[in-house]
Formats: sequence, C-alpha cells, structure tokens
Amino acid sequence: MPRAKNPPTMVWMRDRTAKTRPVVTEEKIVRTAIAIADAEGLDALSMRRLAAEMDSGTTSLYRHVASKDELFELMVDTIIGEQPLPEPTDDWRAELAQLARRQRALLLLHPWLAQQITRHPALGPHVIAHADHQLGIVSRVTGDPTLATMVVDTINTHVLGAVSAELAELEAQRRTGMTENEWRDWVGAYVRQVIESGRYPHFTRRVLEADDTDPATRFEFGLECLLTGIEAALRR
Repeated sequence: MPRAKNPPTMVWMRDRTAKTRPVVTEEKIVRTAIAIADAEGLDALSMRRLAAEMDSGTTSLYRHVASKDELFELMVDTIIGEQPLPEPTDDWRAELAQLARRQRALLLLHPWLAQQITRHPALGPHVIAHADHQLGIVSRVTGDPTLATMVVDTINTHVLGAVSAELAELEAQRRTGMTENEWRDWVGAYVRQVIESGRYPHFTRRVLEADDTDPATRFEFGLECLLTGIEAALRR
C-alpha cells in the first residue's frame, strides 16, 4: 500500500513573521476574508475573489496563506481572539453562562462561523486559550479532566445547536422571502386540518395554548436546564 502523502505543516507551527513590510499582509488578507464571509457567506469566498477585493494577485496571497483551509483557520482564530477572557469570579455557573451568551452573540454576528467550527475544529492560539479558560472554570469544581471536558463540550454543543437553528430560520426567511408571520399564514389551512382531525391532542394544545417564545428565551431556558443538570452531576 503506498504511503499517504505527508500533510502540510500547520499554520501555527510556521514562522509567520513578516521579513519586510509588504503591501499585502496576513492580517489584511484575513480581515478582508472575514468581511466577505460576513456579507455573502463562505461559498462566496475564494482566493481569486479575495485577490480581486484586495486589488492584488492571487500569488501574493499564497505567500502568506498556503490554502483556503489555512485561511479559514486564521479567520476563526482572529474572531475568537476579539473576545476578551473575563476575569474569574466565585460563581462558576455565572461565568459559564456569560461565556455561552458571548459565544452565541459572536456566532450570530458571523453567520458562517458556526458552520466552519462544526465542519473543521480550529486549533489556533486564541481558540485554545478560550478552551483552556472554559476548562479552568469547571476545574475549580471538579478535578476530573474528563468530566470537565464533557461539561464544556455539552455547553458548546447547546450554543452551536441553538444558533444553527436560529440561523436556519433566518436563512429560510431569506430564501423564501416570507416572514415568520407570512409563513404561518401560508401553512395555516393545513394546520387547521391537522387540529380538526383530533388525532394529535398534544400538538393541538401546543398550537392553541402555548406561548410563542423568541430564540433568546429558548436559548436561556436550555442553558439554565443544562447548568442545573451539570451542577447536580458535579455534586455526585
């Protein structure tokens, strides 16, 4: 069996210090890429599009960024690095909740970020620093690193799941051109048929009696349930 091709050296293991003061810099490349992704999504981002946006040649970009995957890695780490790490307190639950809310806000500000984190976990210095900070909070409550890791992973999964659902709803509105109220009017006749059939009593109560909740309220409810369950697990 032929040997697998050696993977390229990770961007974080190379000397990325500029030897001169070039017109095109790694920071400018990354910032321009983030702006394109924020405005149009990751699918709109290519090295050719990036070069055109910067009025530069594609070859000039490759002197700083070896590949598109490397560019994504730098973009994620740059954005995570813009979040200052909060000072520790004596309330670990409040600290984890604050970090979760900040993460949600960041993912909503950069809609492509949740997709990229899920697709390819980043390992840049800022990402690792934030992960270390989260683990440090939980480690004040438990000395078990496996349990601390599962706590952090559980909270991060909640954030990613909640934000992904919220972004999917916004994308559906953009794609169909219908607001949520317009969509409800569109499906209203069918839902009435379902209710009148009498076959789905619990679904009927949900439609007729349950309050409408916004994404932030649902996020906070899920976060509170998680933290309460985590606290009980850590006390065992």
